[in-house]
Amino acid sequence: MRIASIQLEGRPVYGRVDGDQIVVADAGLLARYPSLADLLAADAVAEMGVADGFKIPVADASFNPVIPLPGKIICVGINYRAHMKEMGHGEPDYPVLFTRFPDTMVGSGQPLVRPRNSDNYDYEGELALVIGRTAHHVAAADALSHVAGYTCLMDGSLRDYQKHGSQFTPGKNFHRSGAMGPWLVTSDEIRDPTALNLETRLNGEVMQSAPVSDLKFDIPYLIEYISGFSKLEPGDVISTGTPAGVGFARDPQVWLTPGDTLEVEIDGIGVLVNPVAAED
Repeated sequence: MRIASIQLEGRPVYGRVDGDQIVVADAGLLARYPSLADLLAADAVAEMGVADGFKIPVADASFNPVIPLPGKIICVGINYRAHMKEMGHGEPDYPVLFTRFPDTMVGSGQPLVRPRNSDNYDYEGELALVIGRTAHHVAAADALSHVAGYTCLMDGSLRDYQKHGSQFTPGKNFHRSGAMGPWLVTSDEIRDPTALNLETRLNGEVMQSAPVSDLKFDIPYLIEYISGFSKLEPGDVISTGTPAGVGFARDPQVWLTPGDTLEVEIDGIGVLVNPVAAED
């Protein structure tokens, strides 16, 4: 099942993607589970599968990030082996982790914002997972049972700010610099995430293309490691890292500029599409 979070008549709702239409959760469902995270926490995704509410064409939808206000967005840095090589890093012993704040993310179709105080704005296409069941001290062997589903994520990075210190936080948390969507694909449709392929395109040109199997730390390990120090709740997001091909590592370097269009496509999930705008 595909479930999208959208804006409808000025309020956030969610609905099942059914072909070229979104079937919005009805009033009763929204009263019981006001957000997609609430639906996941109640283990009530099956109710969305039989919902028969208002329908809106996908082409007309105003998308929010898949989880509009996640409690946590935990991102993994330098996790694809080819990306480690292009960045001049050896393979780490443990995952390199950083956090993003919810207000840094926009939905598919919404403009990414290049900030006024840096033009070193880089793209990073990623596979992200959404937690569906509370996970604390979860073993890797049981980890995938805690995943509600998967989505595309663009981890927009301001490279100069990222290098101001030893922590990535400043460069990863500019307002509306990242994106997540277009929708959540439930985990029953993606039994093996390592079989997926990821592609990032800038103005139609392929910039990143890699199999998810190139991850150094796979999803079960990441959930085991992260849940060992942080209690993961339904709606929390883990983004698994970006493959080789980032703008920073190119010669000449490639930065996102206003007027660009960025696409992150993962087979089996869909295409996250965002224009790039200048900060007002």
